[in-house]
Amino acid sequence: MNLIKHKPRKGFHRDLFVLVLPIVIQNLIASSVSMADVIMLGRVDQTSLSASSLAGQVQFLLYVVYFGLSSALTILAAQYWGKGDTKTIAKIFGIGLIMSMFFSTAAAVLALFCPGFVIRIWTDVPELIEAGKRYLRLVSASYFFGGISQPYLAIMKSCERVRISTVISVLTLGLNVILNAVLIFGLFGMPAMGIEGAALATSISRGVELLICIWDFFRQSIMPRSFLNMFTIPVSLVKDFGKYSLPAFINDAMWGLAFNMNSIIMGHLGSDIVAANSVVSVARDLVGTVGFGIAGAASIMLGKEIGENKLDMARHDATSIMWTTFYTGIVQGAVLLAASPFIPGLVKISDAADGYLRVMLYINVVYQMGQMINTILISSLFRCGGESRYGMILDIICMWCFAVPLGLISAFVLKLPPLAVYVLMCTDEFAKMPFALHHYKSGNWIRNLTRDFTVNE
Repeated sequence: MNLIKHKPRKGFHRDLFVLVLPIVIQNLIASSVSMADVIMLGRVDQTSLSASSLAGQVQFLLYVVYFGLSSALTILAAQYWGKGDTKTIAKIFGIGLIMSMFFSTAAAVLALFCPGFVIRIWTDVPELIEAGKRYLRLVSASYFFGGISQPYLAIMKSCERVRISTVISVLTLGLNVILNAVLIFGLFGMPAMGIEGAALATSISRGVELLICIWDFFRQSIMPRSFLNMFTIPVSLVKDFGKYSLPAFINDAMWGLAFNMNSIIMGHLGSDIVAANSVVSVARDLVGTVGFGIAGAASIMLGKEIGENKLDMARHDATSIMWTTFYTGIVQGAVLLAASPFIPGLVKISDAADGYLRVMLYINVVYQMGQMINTILISSLFRCGGESRYGMILDIICMWCFAVPLGLISAFVLKLPPLAVYVLMCTDEFAKMPFALHHYKSGNWIRNLTRDFTVNE
């Protein structure tokens, strides 16, 4: 598979752009909401900013579950969409809903009834624990709501209804920003709730998102609206999900847990590094919206082509996507570099946290490039081609046998300065990139996974 001598097919950029644009808008709005949270709480005090960042790790883990589940559902749903089998797509949604609700309900119950236990996983600082407990109790309902809406939006994207999923997300995220401002600062006669206002705003906006999704489900015509059909799932489809899709879910879950270990490590290094990391993470996600949009669009485009059995076209488009990602990563790095001197002035943090933040922003100019390339390869191309197991193994080895031990040893054994620990924990993307590129160039990651379930109906 020649990466150098390559020319995109006619119409490739148009086809990709149609899918990328709505996803980028959705990601941009989501990242903007996170940035708004950081700025608003950063204007309250550093304790609120740090506590919400640590308590928000529960939401981060759930987002990892949703992302992994979305990837898992897309692997099969996009191919069956290419085949035109919407009944099977509804059953795939049923599988996703069962899995999502298991994790979401568990998180909601723990956050509501055991918030102290939960927040102590990430920090032992008393003031952060107390503020985090108040945040978790009020945000817990959002976990349950998201467990239903997120699998539905993932299925809609797989069926090329990216516009409606984007509209729903934009409306609810916009509501979140407005409610944040009103409830955090006490606008329009409302009491100033601070960190608790941010949590309540999230729960209300997630509830509205769920109501819109339910309304859309009963008006859409893509898949059957029969709950009996949705949860009457053939054993062979469950086996296919377990073989091809479940590794993607496990991959993201294990990656999320490993990435969360970084937050636990930093949570025990002090409030200053936590505050700096909460800002830099949002800034990196904000400039990375196009790259993540390409990854989401690539899964849909290539999955459909593979389902239509256009394997040569899918291989050719995959190379075009790789080059598009590379150039996008360069542009994103330049944007982050240009914005880095101005970002610290947006929040009210200590001088030590400000110093950490400025250095961490420059580190992420390079880090985001590795993140984009690996996301495209592992979370998009390999998965839509039915090769999710390789990415799972690679991520688990690199995160749990390399990055996490490196972070723990550097922080608690060698007792290196916080910035040195952070740099070492950012090496994981570059450790796995050579192996991911090698597997991609082998071309052994693409296959049609669809079956004909209609013959037995």
